[in-house]
Amino acid sequence: MAWQPSSRRRLLIGGAAVLDAALIGTGGALRALSPGEPPRLVDEAGHRIAGSLSERVFVPINGIRQGIIIQGRDPSNPVLLFLHGGPGMPEFFLNTTHPTGLENDFTVVWWEQRGAGLSFSADIPPQSMTVAQMIADTVAVADYLRDRFQQDKIYLLGHSWGSFLGIQVAAAAPERFHAYVGMGQVSYQLQSEVAANAFLLEQYRALGDTAMVRRLEAAPVSRADGLSDAWLRVRDDAMHRLGVGTTRDMRSVISGVFIPVWRCRAYTICEKIAIWRGMAWSRRFLWDEFIATDLTTRIHRLDLPVYFFTGAHDLTANHDLSRMYFDQIDAPVKGFYTFDASAHSPLFEEPLRAREILRQDVLFNRVRLADGPAGD
Repeated sequence: MAWQPSSRRRLLIGGAAVLDAALIGTGGALRALSPGEPPRLVDEAGHRIAGSLSERVFVPINGIRQGIIIQGRDPSNPVLLFLHGGPGMPEFFLNTTHPTGLENDFTVVWWEQRGAGLSFSADIPPQSMTVAQMIADTVAVADYLRDRFQQDKIYLLGHSWGSFLGIQVAAAAPERFHAYVGMGQVSYQLQSEVAANAFLLEQYRALGDTAMVRRLEAAPVSRADGLSDAWLRVRDDAMHRLGVGTTRDMRSVISGVFIPVWRCRAYTICEKIAIWRGMAWSRRFLWDEFIATDLTTRIHRLDLPVYFFTGAHDLTANHDLSRMYFDQIDAPVKGFYTFDASAHSPLFEEPLRAREILRQDVLFNRVRLADGPAGD
């Protein structure tokens, strides 16, 4: 999920106001919603599944204490490492509003990256907040999981910024992973932003929304000049109103992200505050490189199976750009899947189909020819 600095400032300011009001108006209610415990995995009758795993752990990763939420019905299942978006925005909360059911098929690892959420600390050296360090951290987390669960290889899934990071990890350390899955796969984010700006202008003109058209016309975006401050202020609102942002059913970041994070019981109050602090802090260091990097000129071959999950209505990471990037990648097995009812987050929006693909195709390193070429 690629939110921008201006949106971030609004969230932080609004967050402080919401938190103050909640603490004053409801007393301990917010604390009751913040035990800092992920939900237990239960069966249809509501009983805890024997042997299941639902826990938070903190692990030293390359000198920094980093937080991880792990859930799985059976810890002997394949391990799936989920790389969240942002930069700096954990996504476990989305699994509470849009349950994926992944924990039934995998031991799912929701790692919160250096500087994000459970892994945020003001003591993290700013000079360590680089893409190269994030790649090294991801490899170290994978090694921790391989050792803990006694699995020679695990699965890697990156979403949005996590896909920008994940495909670079897959290229750097393919021997550690069975396969790489890119959801909302980034190719060249600046070009995607230019395409989003043009699409939104066309749509709002067709709708006759003159107020939004004026805002967008005053918010230039170009490959030559980059993203204007005005674009950063209007982008999220314009996308979510049309259902082409994070999910098709999300109409604002406040109702779809901010409030659900405060309701998520996996975090304490202090950790929820750290989510917003970490998002703002992380993007100070990582956003510019994320926007400016053209992956299509950097990574052309991956020595492991590669799968892209792309929403037909995704404007955050443009569907057509993801498809063009997929077509130029050389890999032993390739699968491209378009989710017709999804925007930027197919796994959360169409979980049944996504899980079926993961079970039937990804776990067996194969593809359905109707959805994409089989590669070599």
